[in-house]
Amino acid sequence: MCDVCNKAFSLKGNLVKHQHIHRGERPYMCDVCNKVFSHKSNLIKHLRTHTGERPYTCDVCNKAFSQKTHLIKHQRIHTGESPYTCDVRNKAFRQQSTLIRHQRVHSS
Repeated sequence: MCDVCNKAFSLKGNLVKHQHIHRGERPYMCDVCNKVFSHKSNLIKHLRTHTGERPYTCDVCNKAFSQKTHLIKHQRIHTGESPYTCDVRNKAFRQQSTLIRHQRVHSS
Protein backbone atom coordinates (compact mmCIF):
# COMPACT_ATOMS: atom_id res chain seq x y z
CA MET A 1 0.00 0.00 0.00
CA CYS A 2 1.23 3.49 -0.86
CA ASP A 3 2.17 5.44 2.29
CA VAL A 4 1.18 8.74 0.64
CA CYS A 5 -2.26 8.06 -0.90
CA ASN A 6 -3.17 4.62 0.51
CA LYS A 7 -3.65 3.13 -2.94
CA ALA A 8 -3.23 -0.66 -2.82
CA PHE A 9 -1.28 -2.78 -5.30
CA SER A 10 -1.21 -6.56 -5.75
CA LEU A 11 2.39 -6.50 -7.03
CA LYS A 12 5.25 -4.72 -5.26
CA GLY A 13 6.72 -3.65 -8.60
CA ASN A 14 3.56 -1.71 -9.40
CA LEU A 15 3.80 0.07 -6.04
CA VAL A 16 7.40 1.04 -6.78
CA LYS A 17 6.40 2.44 -10.18
CA HIS A 18 3.48 4.31 -8.61
CA GLN A 19 5.73 5.97 -6.04
CA HIS A 20 7.64 7.73 -8.85
CA ILE A 21 4.66 10.10 -9.01
CA HIS A 22 4.83 11.17 -5.35
CA ARG A 23 8.61 11.56 -5.40
CA GLY A 24 8.49 13.56 -8.61
CA GLU A 25 10.75 11.04 -10.32
CA ARG A 26 10.68 10.84 -14.09
CA PRO A 27 13.17 8.13 -15.04
CA TYR A 28 11.97 7.59 -18.63
CA MET A 29 13.34 10.07 -21.19
CA CYS A 30 12.50 10.52 -24.86
CA ASP A 31 15.68 10.21 -26.94
CA VAL A 32 14.23 12.58 -29.55
CA CYS A 33 13.12 15.61 -27.52
CA ASN A 34 14.35 14.84 -23.98
CA LYS A 35 10.86 15.03 -22.48
CA VAL A 36 10.68 12.91 -19.30
CA PHE A 37 7.97 10.64 -17.90
CA SER A 38 7.25 8.88 -14.63
CA HIS A 39 5.88 5.77 -16.38
CA LYS A 40 7.34 3.83 -19.30
CA SER A 41 3.89 3.40 -20.84
CA ASN A 42 3.56 7.19 -21.15
CA LEU A 43 6.94 7.38 -22.88
CA ILE A 44 5.80 4.70 -25.35
CA LYS A 45 2.63 6.68 -26.14
CA HIS A 46 4.69 9.87 -26.50
CA LEU A 47 7.15 8.26 -28.92
CA ARG A 48 4.28 7.81 -31.37
CA THR A 49 4.20 11.59 -31.81
CA HIS A 50 7.67 11.32 -33.34
CA THR A 51 7.20 8.09 -35.32
CA GLY A 52 3.67 8.79 -36.56
CA GLU A 53 2.64 5.28 -35.53
CA ARG A 54 -1.13 4.86 -35.24
CA PRO A 55 -1.80 1.26 -34.19
CA TYR A 56 -5.50 1.66 -33.31
CA THR A 57 -7.86 1.68 -36.30
CA CYS A 58 -11.61 2.28 -36.40
CA ASP A 59 -13.30 -0.75 -37.95
CA VAL A 60 -16.08 1.44 -39.36
CA CYS A 61 -14.19 4.20 -41.19
CA ASN A 62 -10.55 3.03 -40.98
CA LYS A 63 -9.37 6.23 -39.27
CA ALA A 64 -6.24 5.45 -37.22
CA PHE A 65 -5.20 6.71 -33.78
CA SER A 66 -2.03 6.71 -31.72
CA GLN A 67 -3.83 5.92 -28.46
CA LYS A 68 -6.60 3.45 -27.71
CA THR A 69 -8.52 6.02 -25.65
CA HIS A 70 -8.68 8.30 -28.70
CA LEU A 71 -10.15 5.47 -30.77
CA ILE A 72 -12.78 4.77 -28.09
CA LYS A 73 -13.84 8.44 -28.05
CA HIS A 74 -13.97 8.47 -31.87
CA GLN A 75 -16.13 5.34 -32.07
CA ARG A 76 -18.89 7.15 -30.19
CA ILE A 77 -19.47 9.14 -33.38
CA HIS A 78 -20.54 5.90 -35.10
CA THR A 79 -22.45 4.37 -32.17
CA GLY A 80 -24.16 7.58 -31.06
CA GLU A 81 -23.19 6.76 -27.46
CA SER A 82 -23.22 9.79 -25.14
CA PRO A 83 -22.28 8.47 -21.70
CA TYR A 84 -21.81 11.82 -19.92
CA THR A 85 -25.05 13.46 -18.77
CA CYS A 86 -25.74 16.88 -17.26
CA ASP A 87 -27.64 16.50 -13.98
CA VAL A 88 -29.36 19.87 -14.44
CA ARG A 89 -30.69 19.63 -18.00
CA ASN A 90 -30.39 15.89 -18.64
CA LYS A 91 -28.40 16.69 -21.78
CA ALA A 92 -25.93 13.99 -22.90
CA PHE A 93 -22.41 14.35 -24.29
CA ARG A 94 -19.93 12.02 -26.00
CA GLN A 95 -16.92 13.35 -24.10
CA GLN A 96 -16.48 14.22 -20.44
CA SER A 97 -14.60 17.42 -21.34
CA THR A 98 -17.63 18.67 -23.30
CA LEU A 99 -19.92 17.98 -20.32
CA ILE A 100 -17.57 19.88 -18.01
CA ARG A 101 -17.49 22.85 -20.39
CA HIS A 102 -21.31 22.75 -20.60
CA GLN A 103 -21.71 22.66 -16.82
CA ARG A 104 -19.99 26.03 -16.55
CA VAL A 105 -23.20 27.67 -17.81
CA HIS A 106 -24.94 26.44 -14.65
CA SER A 107 -22.29 27.74 -12.25
CA SER A 108 -22.02 31.30 -13.57
